[in-house]
Amino acid sequence: MGDQQHSSHEKFLFAAFKYKRRESDPGHCWLICKGKGLLRDHHTMATISTEGQKPTVPLDVISNLGLEKYYPNKLSLQSVLEVNKSSIYEKAVLSVDEMPFHFLRKLFQINAGCRNCTRLFSSHEETDDNPDLLDLYTECNQSENTVHPLDLIVGLFLCADTFLQQEMALKMSLCQFSVPLLLPHTDNNQCTLMLWALREIVKEWCPHDLSQSRGFVEDNIAQARMPFFSFVRLKNCSLSKSQFLNQILSRDQQTHNMFIHRDMEGGALTRKLSNGLVEVCWFLPCGRENLDVFPEPVAFANLRGGICESLVQFTFLYEVSNAVFIFLDKVEEKEHHILKALQDAKSRLYFVVHRKESVAENMMSVQKTLQELAVPMSSVKIKDSRINTAEFSKKLCGAIKTSLCSIKNTMSIADMREKAVELGLSVDENKTLEQKKTAEEIMRGIGVRSIPHYKKQQLPLQGENWKRLSQLEKKECRISDVGTDAVEHYKAQLQEEKKHIWEEQKQQKASQGMLAFIDTLSTSNRERRHFFLKWMKFRFNDHSRDKLTILRNKFKEQCKTKDAKLIAEVDQALLDSSLGVEHYMREMGLHYEVSVHSDDSTNKMSHLPEVAAEMLLDGYPLELLDGVASNVPEKWVTAVLMELHEKVGGKSRLLVLTVLGVQSSGKSTLLNTMFGVQFTVSSGRCTRGAYMLFLKVGDDTQQELGCDFILLIDTEGLKSPELAQLEDSYEHDNQLATFVIGLSDVTIINIAMENANEMKDVLQIAVHAFLRMKEIGKKTICHFVHQNVAGVSAHSRTLAERQHLLDKLNEMTQIAADMERQPLIQAFTDVLDYDVENNNWNIPGLWHGTPPMAPVNTGYSEAVSEFKKNLLETVGKQRQSSATKIPDFVQWMRSLWKSVKYENFIFSFRNTLVAHAYDNLCKEFNQWEWEMQKEILSRLTAAELEVVNANNEGGLETWNTLVSLKKAQLAEEIESQKNKMKKKLSDYYRKRDRHANLIEKYKTDFFNSITSLSNGIQHSVNAKLEGALERKIALRKALDIIQEYCGTIEERVMKLLSECKDTKLSDDQLQEEFDKMWAAATANVPTLKEQDIHASILTQLKRNLSNRNVSEDLQHIEDLKSFGRDTFKTRIDHVDSLMKKMKYMWTQELQMFAENVIETSTQFVVDKTKSDDDYHDSLSRDLLQRIDESLNEGYKSHRSNIRFEIDLKLHICGIAARAFLQMHQRFLSDNDPRAQLEKYKHQYLSDFLDLYKETDHCQRKANDYVQFCIKPAIEDYMNRALGIDIVDDILTSCHSVEYSSRSCFQHNIQKELLLKDDFEDFVKYICHYEMYVKDWIFEQVLKKMQDNTLCELKQKNLEVVVVKILNAMKEASSLLSDDNENVPTLVCEMRKYLINDIAISEETEKRTLFQIKSTCQSFTQSFTASLNTLKKTLHVEFSNVEDIPETLNKLAVKPQDELFKRIFGCGHQCPFCKIPCEAGGKEHKKHHAAVHRPQGLTGYRNSETKVLVETLCTTDMQTDRAFKVYDGKAQLFVPYKEYTTYYPDWHIPPDATFEASDYWKFVLVLYNKRFAQRYKSKPADVPEAWKKITKEQALKGLKDTFNMS
Repeated sequence: MGDQQHSSHEKFLFAAFKYKRRESDPGHCWLICKGKGLLRDHHTMATISTEGQKPTVPLDVISNLGLEKYYPNKLSLQSVLEVNKSSIYEKAVLSVDEMPFHFLRKLFQINAGCRNCTRLFSSHEETDDNPDLLDLYTECNQSENTVHPLDLIVGLFLCADTFLQQEMALKMSLCQFSVPLLLPHTDNNQCTLMLWALREIVKEWCPHDLSQSRGFVEDNIAQARMPFFSFVRLKNCSLSKSQFLNQILSRDQQTHNMFIHRDMEGGALTRKLSNGLVEVCWFLPCGRENLDVFPEPVAFANLRGGICESLVQFTFLYEVSNAVFIFLDKVEEKEHHILKALQDAKSRLYFVVHRKESVAENMMSVQKTLQELAVPMSSVKIKDSRINTAEFSKKLCGAIKTSLCSIKNTMSIADMREKAVELGLSVDENKTLEQKKTAEEIMRGIGVRSIPHYKKQQLPLQGENWKRLSQLEKKECRISDVGTDAVEHYKAQLQEEKKHIWEEQKQQKASQGMLAFIDTLSTSNRERRHFFLKWMKFRFNDHSRDKLTILRNKFKEQCKTKDAKLIAEVDQALLDSSLGVEHYMREMGLHYEVSVHSDDSTNKMSHLPEVAAEMLLDGYPLELLDGVASNVPEKWVTAVLMELHEKVGGKSRLLVLTVLGVQSSGKSTLLNTMFGVQFTVSSGRCTRGAYMLFLKVGDDTQQELGCDFILLIDTEGLKSPELAQLEDSYEHDNQLATFVIGLSDVTIINIAMENANEMKDVLQIAVHAFLRMKEIGKKTICHFVHQNVAGVSAHSRTLAERQHLLDKLNEMTQIAADMERQPLIQAFTDVLDYDVENNNWNIPGLWHGTPPMAPVNTGYSEAVSEFKKNLLETVGKQRQSSATKIPDFVQWMRSLWKSVKYENFIFSFRNTLVAHAYDNLCKEFNQWEWEMQKEILSRLTAAELEVVNANNEGGLETWNTLVSLKKAQLAEEIESQKNKMKKKLSDYYRKRDRHANLIEKYKTDFFNSITSLSNGIQHSVNAKLEGALERKIALRKALDIIQEYCGTIEERVMKLLSECKDTKLSDDQLQEEFDKMWAAATANVPTLKEQDIHASILTQLKRNLSNRNVSEDLQHIEDLKSFGRDTFKTRIDHVDSLMKKMKYMWTQELQMFAENVIETSTQFVVDKTKSDDDYHDSLSRDLLQRIDESLNEGYKSHRSNIRFEIDLKLHICGIAARAFLQMHQRFLSDNDPRAQLEKYKHQYLSDFLDLYKETDHCQRKANDYVQFCIKPAIEDYMNRALGIDIVDDILTSCHSVEYSSRSCFQHNIQKELLLKDDFEDFVKYICHYEMYVKDWIFEQVLKKMQDNTLCELKQKNLEVVVVKILNAMKEASSLLSDDNENVPTLVCEMRKYLINDIAISEETEKRTLFQIKSTCQSFTQSFTASLNTLKKTLHVEFSNVEDIPETLNKLAVKPQDELFKRIFGCGHQCPFCKIPCEAGGKEHKKHHAAVHRPQGLTGYRNSETKVLVETLCTTDMQTDRAFKVYDGKAQLFVPYKEYTTYYPDWHIPPDATFEASDYWKFVLVLYNKRFAQRYKSKPADVPEAWKKITKEQALKGLKDTFNMS
């Protein structure tokens, strides 16, 4: 506006000043500030008050609304976005103070009904239609339970902070509501230009001059220049200007109430807060003449209240408007003076007069004003009763169109800022000017440079190097086109190139613009940070819109050509030319990534994660996946999320929700509507990838949802029709979908009906992702949202469509299952819990009418709200596991992204959470397993003792019955223990805090392992009981002989006593007589017959081979004495295949296999022969069974023939026969009747002498009883109990971790191997794994027992058993009188109490108590004294140094064997590198190991060069290389990728990290030459990078691989 306008403005205000002085207002002295046109008093700037209005502050309205604690500007956006019960559940407004948040909730759902909440329902309203109750003469008082909608809106704007104001204005604009332009303050003396609040609104429209080209304009509404019309009224006005405005802007469409008017709900109430409010709304053309009211965009302002009440607002509007429409019935004097002072009024003022026929004087005042202003009649529109509202609206519309034709100069709302300042109005964005300046300084850095050039110079870290790093990481995961050799060298080269790129990245210094960006974000003042980010966003958006328009149009043109190359070029140009805040945030994250890779101790970027975490908490999205480079900045995202975790005090349980759908299907709008957030919908820039946003969950909802935050993930659209033609489009979409679905607890598949053609591909992508998640244990909740489906019968009508969708899903599932090699998956319901009724949602179309003037459809908002409520209500019940906290989410994300980069996802997934969950279950399972075994072992010991203590007079039939009974009882107990263990496993999977859902696929394996364990225990129990029975039977013959001769000896002792009793003989004479008697009595004692062990074992061998048609080969073999004496040598006739014969000539694989079988079998024999039992055929049967198991396993690799089997078994059986013969001979010697009788000679002699001398022998008898009966029983007790106690002690000591799971065991044993640095140990571990593990465990047990532990355990058991014996004696004594002389009865009763604890030999007892002459009391006392003496003696013996290995080997339960069974597992080894399986249980479907090793370590070499192979089998699985197999007929080459064809029971994923195999790489480098010598080969050609691995790095790699903290 020029000087002329300033002059007009001064006259106008001067007129108002003169009029005001006539009203005599003593309270204010109004002044005119010449040149500025401002009204000032000596206190403050203010508008002229309405006559009689009190300058009171109407804070009572704010208070009534319950907003006083938020006034002024204290209500934050984050508090509104919080997910709580009020934001989920719909409820009636019951009080005025509930209105504001009800309004906000509805508004943020883009629900146009949000303004209909300003009046409370009361019961008396039901009777308002009863005419008898109406008082026609009394004006109704306005209820305190009502609020004018505008007062509510103004109150909220006054209490909202600037960022919430922006969001409110944006949401109101989407609802096609008018938004505040000038906001009055509560004291009515000031108002604010809401420029900042309008900055967020971006609109699209199509002016008619672009309609032919189908172009459109997208611009920030605050910056768009367009004609500006203001609608005001005078004090006396009966027309509703707001109603006419709604009519004008709606035209032929259904009238939409953009402006609140008197005929709306609450519109007739008295305004208390909103007088002086100026609202603005825009008409935006769609480009169709038959629909558009105006051919170009037009802005309309509406002043609430008369112009006298809001004089400064009116002044402002007059100054900035192209035309002002004044609505009036008549003109009062003060209004006349105000209007008369206006300059250029005749061309800029339009009068809308309501002519009332009954009030003629009104027209006279109007006529006078019009004449003095010289307003032409064309600018006067008269409304009378003859013309209705619709017709009159057309007249007004015509006047506006006429005015549009003459408008030459327009201005934007941003341009109005200067005028507002001149008039003394405050401007809301004034406090943001410092941040605006910083943003503009950064923008000025662009200058005339192109965006690609600017990004290359100013944002270099996200350039080609970052993209190249992403490509290199994928190449590491998808090794191809490498050839057949040097794969490890290739991987090392990739690593070197990555290191080189990181070095280059480190050299890049942050630009000035980037430093300014980081410095501003690093401020502790969050408000300043928010303002700065907003300004950056606005400026970048403005810049991008201008720069990308041409490229976008070109992209559309190229898409029509279907030329993939040109489309790719333009698409890349769009990416390169896009510039936004996200690029600076990405660069900031990469600066942090670089700083982590550098060794700089003064890391200036270390604080950035804290800044980003604060931004996440403040509601800003963070880039999760860079869609341009297709990479995840893992260290940056991890650091930010972990910082956030710290900031919330660890309360970071997450519910992760994502929406997938076709591009432009409304998925971002769906998220925005559900949660009130603002993901980018359309911004003129090209954004790719995935972004995450955190929403705080309220305290009242956290328990219900089971989370502290809802994490929303927004992604780019899948299967963009334009980009679908590009080569990697499907792969990109597949990666993205798998990644976000894998991260999500809830996935919403958004289906827009107009995009139905593209949905087939999207469904296939999604189903692939769901299937992959199922396989790794992640079970996502899935809902399908069908957009643009409306009508009350929509649900019924779409039943067929929903069934069709399920059919499509089933079809896609079968396709995906075939691709992922999951034949058992046949239907979508096999993958997810999907219900046709409950998992499908129909959502009406978004717009109610034709955009851009169409408001959001209320039906859309209501449907989305209902969907959200249902989703959040059920999510807590449907989730399969407890909520993931941020640390777990981070681990999952990193592992998931690593796996996504592999082509074969399922077989490449390796996640720390999964590993931890699996390892934790293994630890629990091992503990349950030992508890079960310990319980059964204890019961078995008692059962064995019952068999041992069984009456020797009972005979074989009685013993068999007892053994059968004990078998049945133990079988029942085993079944009970098995059920308990299964219940524990089921309960473990039900607990939602252990990530058990991630290992769901292993559940069956563990259940099968329980069954296998119980079967194994049952077999062992039966064998032990049968062994006890066989031992008793074996001892029966010797016992019968001993009983027979003992009876003879006792008769002769008594006879000799009677012969000598009458004579007096010396001790020597008595000894001589006794010796003669003894010699005569034992002269003919028979010996036990020795079995032919060799013949017995040969018979077992022939039975073993009876079904193999080899009887002719064994006919000439008479015994096994000559076998197994020399070293076993494999021969060429041990294999049949010609290729195998050739391989035999060049390798030693078969020889090594045979040696391993021989060694393990020999160890089995040695272990068995250490016991005091006799040989029985079950031993040789068990041995042959073990050999068969080894041969069956080795046949897959060696294809040996029957000749090899016979020779190997003969060799092993020869060794076993000699060992078992020695065992048998030792048993015969130990149980020889003559030797046993000789043990009793001294006792009989002592009895004879005592009887002859008639001395009291009670103490001696008690001593002998304790020494010969109780002591062996105690030793036997110790032997049975000590093994279990040792295992328990080890499993509860500091060594328990080593045996807690197979992973822990492997970590410890490999760590010790490297620290010992013994090559032979490595060879034994690799080539003879089972033997090495047994020896290692035995050594560990010895170490543990040598620190006095064994002595302590013995002492403990001694105390226990002595107490048991004393208690038994006490109980037995209570049954007999003290003077009773039947001591044998006393001892027999005591033995009954101990039948399940110790085994006391009846025969030895009889011999010891022969002819005892003592009372029970005396014997008991002597017995107790002797027992205590024995206890002390044993205490001393335990303290002395003993042979611990011998002690351990003689235990009934050998601790080394129990520990071996606990951690050895199934014993299977990788078919390629021979690494042992670490899977839990024994009946798992898949064998797996945490890390594999170079195959050359096992002797695998190149058949031509004889060079040991350095390649890891985990690497080979990623290549196109092949391995050799022999199917019995020919040699085949099978691609490593198809290894499961021949080894279906092995799961060999790629290494989790490049460093995972550092341990074995280091070992190969360290002993390369020695391994080559051992295998008679040439050293492996290892990459140079391997030679740089240190021992510390190797140990770290080992630790990380096994997840050891």
